[in-house]
Amino acid sequence: MINALYKIPHAVNERVLTYAPGTAERASLKEVLKELLSRKIEIPVIIGGKEIYTGKTAEVRCPHDHKHVLATYHLAGEKEIRLAIETALEARKKWADMPAESRAAVFKRMAALLSKPYGDLINAATMLGQSKTVFQAEIDSACELIDFFNFNTFYMSEIYKNQPDYSPEGTWNQLEYRPLEGFVFALTPFNFTSIAGNLPTAPAIMGNTVVWKPSRTQIYSAYYLMQLFKEAGLPDGVINLLPGSGKQIGDIVLNHPDLAGVHFTGSTSVFQHIWKTVGNNIANYKTYPRLVGETGGKDFVFAHESADVDALVTALVRGAFEYQGQKCSAASRAYIPSNIWEEFREKFVAMVKSIKMGSPLDFSNFMCAVIDEAAFDKIREYIEYAGKSPDAEILTGGRCNKSKGYFIEPTTILTRDPHFKTMEEEIFGPVLTIYVYDPESYTETLELCDKTSPYALTGAVFARDREAILRAKDILVNAAGNFYINDKPTGAVVGQQPFGGARASGTNDKAGSSINLMRWVSVRTIKETFNPPKDYKYPHMEEA
Repeated sequence: MINALYKIPHAVNERVLTYAPGTAERASLKEVLKELLSRKIEIPVIIGGKEIYTGKTAEVRCPHDHKHVLATYHLAGEKEIRLAIETALEARKKWADMPAESRAAVFKRMAALLSKPYGDLINAATMLGQSKTVFQAEIDSACELIDFFNFNTFYMSEIYKNQPDYSPEGTWNQLEYRPLEGFVFALTPFNFTSIAGNLPTAPAIMGNTVVWKPSRTQIYSAYYLMQLFKEAGLPDGVINLLPGSGKQIGDIVLNHPDLAGVHFTGSTSVFQHIWKTVGNNIANYKTYPRLVGETGGKDFVFAHESADVDALVTALVRGAFEYQGQKCSAASRAYIPSNIWEEFREKFVAMVKSIKMGSPLDFSNFMCAVIDEAAFDKIREYIEYAGKSPDAEILTGGRCNKSKGYFIEPTTILTRDPHFKTMEEEIFGPVLTIYVYDPESYTETLELCDKTSPYALTGAVFARDREAILRAKDILVNAAGNFYINDKPTGAVVGQQPFGGARASGTNDKAGSSINLMRWVSVRTIKETFNPPKDYKYPHMEEA
């Protein structure tokens, strides 16, 4: 089928609600939070629109109140995994042939439903299951996911409009953007409901069908996303939900000959394992699988001596500690020149000490709990290591408590060693490490920053000196896929800052842009000749 050349209006970003005291959205969301807390649900495996209860279950608990059980969920076994693949392949036949404008309508309806009435439900589920503050949930699970649905359908129409520049008289040249041959495997993280929603739907928008394995710590909001998909009219089998063991699911899916692509966000080690597995199996696939991955980060904020200190302080507090530092883009290391250090330190410590931490049900809190006990224990080990090291001191925070929830104070480490462990390794928690450098060594320290980490996801430079900004852009050209000038390194917006990094941070296929969607199509060139030649001889072959 030749893709329709229809026009979808340019998308606009969803308005972020404030949830300020006295607002209607605040009252409405609190009612939904109360309702979800009053009941315990059962989450099935969902394949081809059918709910499957395997009997092998696990629990979903609130990270900030780990005694409260939100749900039990059923784990997919080998039978369900193979059924999901078969179902996705069967559903592909009709979904790939569906007119592109009809597919677009499904996802635009998702955006409309998520704006209202599903916004409260998905936000509340994200707050309770992933311990996000109301604002962090709003910009993630509502606004960003709405933007993904609206912008991706617009980008799809722009891709289809891209046709050959010229067709000589008597011919017609066309490009057909076909979905990949096979099924796409989406593996999604806990930290962004929007990413969990985008990774299976971006390939689906382009006509692919998907086997979706969500993080076990995001399964609560994932279940409600599946309800949203169904109500919006997504045909059964286009996206199939497989809660379960990542290893068991991966072992089966990655060895299947019809694997056409992997859409992944998670750890670098897991993505490298996927890449290696696909490489080892390459001769067994029907096509070369597309591998799209966004992985870890060791994101930096680099301050020049001309930096606005107040702006720098705010950027680091927000960039390092919003959502407990559990963003792949979170500020994790900072370079501060010694001649502004004392002013920065005084203002930064005072601001961090003012941070409120607790349950997301208290809308006055800036931070909540880290996602689970494993994350809590890992982060605490880094903090304890720094506390015992002669090369570091704890500047703020440092205390951890998991008696009720997995709470870790916003922790700042000051080190004398630019290669200190917490300057180089990804922690994925509310831990920022600062290195103070000689402002006379600005260029050398920029080069040090570039070489310190294997990652290259996000980074920021703070300076009012334009030459200093240009030097930082040049030296750090490969150090961050998303580079910010006088702003925190988090908060990329769909349609404004396409997101992704390189080096050990992923394939840099830029979610929130047409770049990502192009990965989910296989282009066919079609040439039609209206009056084909009927003699094989060319003019030069005629006798003189």
